[in-house]
This record gives sequence, structure tokens and C-alpha cells, in this order.
Amino acid sequence: MKILVLNAGSSSQKSCLYDLGGTPPRRPLDPLWEAAIDWSQRPGRAVLEVERNGEKSTEDLPGDPRGGAVERMLETLSEGPSPLLPDLGAIAAVGHRVVHGGATYRQPTRVTPEVKQAIAELSALAPSHNPANLQGFETVEQLLPEVPQVAVFDTAFHAEMPTAAALYPGPYEWFEDGIRRYGFHGISHDYCARTAARLLDKPLEELRLITCHLGNGCSLAAVRGGRGVDTTMGFTPLDGLMMGTRSGSIDPGILIHLQRSRGLSADDLDRLLNRESGLKGVSGISGDMRHILSTKAEGNVRAQLAFDTYIHRIRRNIGSMLASLDGLDALVFSAGVGEHAPDVRAAACEGFGFLGLKLDPEANARSPRNADIASPDSRVRVLVIKTEEDWAIATATAQLLHAS
Repeated sequence: MKILVLNAGSSSQKSCLYDLGGTPPRRPLDPLWEAAIDWSQRPGRAVLEVERNGEKSTEDLPGDPRGGAVERMLETLSEGPSPLLPDLGAIAAVGHRVVHGGATYRQPTRVTPEVKQAIAELSALAPSHNPANLQGFETVEQLLPEVPQVAVFDTAFHAEMPTAAALYPGPYEWFEDGIRRYGFHGISHDYCARTAARLLDKPLEELRLITCHLGNGCSLAAVRGGRGVDTTMGFTPLDGLMMGTRSGSIDPGILIHLQRSRGLSADDLDRLLNRESGLKGVSGISGDMRHILSTKAEGNVRAQLAFDTYIHRIRRNIGSMLASLDGLDALVFSAGVGEHAPDVRAAACEGFGFLGLKLDPEANARSPRNADIASPDSRVRVLVIKTEEDWAIATATAQLLHAS
């Protein structure tokens, strides 16, 4: 069974093709084909990168319409001297990562007109992502009208959070109107929790985990018995940890002050909080942790401050997740920073020696994939897990089709 995965971002579109055969294997397979479109490099243009059969190619495309670039990306599956597919009809199903499913969608769901309408209505809560998902649905429908499509929601893993964790302490009417904590990165948190159980050789239902998804966007999740019981992101992906260019949680009074004292509009605040804050805002250098680490090593004071603030907020939020778990069996690091930045992992773990958590410095320095980097005598295991969101979407799509 060949499953195509579309993972749309605000200025990018990633895609993979997997051949799952009959029953999906327990461990991830390598994709047969990978492609990515980037609209951010040049105004009005898109850059398409494709990897298949071990070879990479790059192509410059018109930036608009977005669907045209996605269509061109999919054409590369069945063209050239050694096409992967005889035609696009060989695709059994298409799975989509959908950022916001609101309170309604708690499981992977077949895409129908009603589902598309609901995702469109939720675009106000994820304006950079849900519209891109809708564009992906439409493009696939035009090219493959008979192929089933499945929406896999990033919010679904957090949907069973206790109400006390999901509720914001404003007027209760907020909650009735859908203003609540939704949480994001759920596909990654769920995958990492399941992989942690496999690596530890323990039932997921018995484990208390904190999963740290640290990329350009960052969030933590408290996972008990396989269920997400708390998380750092909230009504939008802006809440919680300090991120690459996003502020994370701040005093809401700051926004009132900026509106009154500087006359800032909602769009001004959106830009400041989402694009000009976080590592980029504090350092004045970059939102990329790699640049922060290199300039910090050169003695840059602002880079050091950005790093220290980032770590402080991770530690503080790990502490808050502990309160929802009544203990901790493993701390999990994933995504670009979590998987590849030993300095971040070491600094984040330093504050938890009182739990009996001890890193193995040599193992941590190697940044191994899907491995335990805690010392043998550590009472808390520390895992580095390569998050496989696309694989998780592919398997969820296949499982839904098998069940229907």
C-alpha cells in the first residue's frame, strides 16, 4: 500500500511517499521519495527539492498559485527515466497533517466536505496552516479524485487533557466559545511517547514521560499512561516555551501596555510575538539555535542571554509538567534542537539532579538517534528520539483505511 503524506506549513510544503505493504511495520521505514517546496527564499517564486532513488534535484517554480507548485511536486513521482510510480493512480491514500482540529476532531478522519468546512472555520485559530491544508486537499482532489484522503490532527493527542488543564481562568464563556488550551505538536508527542515505551521495553500505559519537542517551534507534553495530560502550547502555538522567533508565554498586560503606549495594532502585535521574539528577539542575531550556539561560543553577550533564557524557560516548564505526573520515568528530547544540540540537553537536565537524573556526558555529546543518554545509575532515563511525524501520519492513514 503506497501512502502519500502532505505536511503543509505556512511557507513550505513537505511530502513523502511510503510503501507500507500489507500491515505497517512497527518501526519506521525510509520513504521512497521525499520532496519539499519553500516559498520563503524568493518573493513570488518557489524552490522545489526532490530526493528519489538516492538522487537530489532542485527546481525553481512560480510562487503562485500554491496548488500549481504542489501539483508539479507530485508530478515528479511518475516522470523521468526511472519513475517511482507508473502514474499517480498507484497511490492508495493521502494523509495530511492538519494543525488545528479544535475540540471536535480527536482521531484521524476521512476528508469529506463537512470536514473541510470545519477545518476552514478553524482557520482563524491557525491562519498560517489550516488554509494551506485546505489547498492540499483541493489539489489532491483535482489530481486523484477517487483516492481517499485522511486528516491527522496535531491537536488530537491533547484532546483528553483534564478540563482543569485545558481551561483558561477567564470568564467561563470563553470556554463555551472554544477559547481553551488545545496544544500542538501532538503527532510528534504521541510518536515519541510510543517510541520511548519501545526503547525502554515497558508498556506505555505504565510510563510517566515528559516529551520535549524542540525545533523552531517548541512545546512540552506531560504523558501519563499514553495520554497527554498537560502541554505548554495553548489556544495557539504561540503559548508556552521560548522558541526560535516566537515569544512563548508572556504577561498579557504587556500587550495592553504596548497598545496604549505605542498604539500597536493586532497585526503589529502578531508580527512582534510570532516573528520578532524568542531567540531572534533576545539575541538580535537569529532564531536558529545553531547560530546562537556558535556566536555564544565567540563571547556574544546577547547570544548567551538568549540561550540562558531559553534554558530557564525549558526547566521551568519541565517543572510544571512534573506536577501533572506524580513522578517521572523518562525525559524525551526530539525535533531539530532536541535531537542535535547536546548543550541544550545538558543545560536543560542540570536542574533536575534532585530527581536522580544523571546524563552520560559522552553519550549526550554523540547525539545518538533513538537512544538513552542517561548514566546507568540515573533514576530517570533521558532519551533522544528522532521524531517521525510523516511516518506517524502514513501509519494512521493506513490504519483508518484498514478499519473502514
